[in-house]
Amino acid sequence: MTFSLFLHFDELVGALAATFTTIAFVPQAWLTWKTRRADGVSLGMYSIFTTGVALWLLYGLLIGAWPVIIANLLTLALALFILTMKLRFG
Repeated sequence: MTFSLFLHFDELVGALAATFTTIAFVPQAWLTWKTRRADGVSLGMYSIFTTGVALWLLYGLLIGAWPVIIANLLTLALALFILTMKLRFG
């Protein structure tokens, strides 16, 4: 009983981590959209980060890990949005 409880706890921790790290991008995306300004966003950081998230997504697809795929698909969409706004609005 205790062992199975830990397995579910691990899944809960993973789900919470994926949720929080994905949601963390929503305020930046909203602010960038609302103000049409991205001067405080680092182009280098978001370029590297977006590439990393795309690689995590690819990794999730290669191993068939749906939590990794879903979390990184959503994060990639938000990161690409912010990166696009940076390129468009500076």
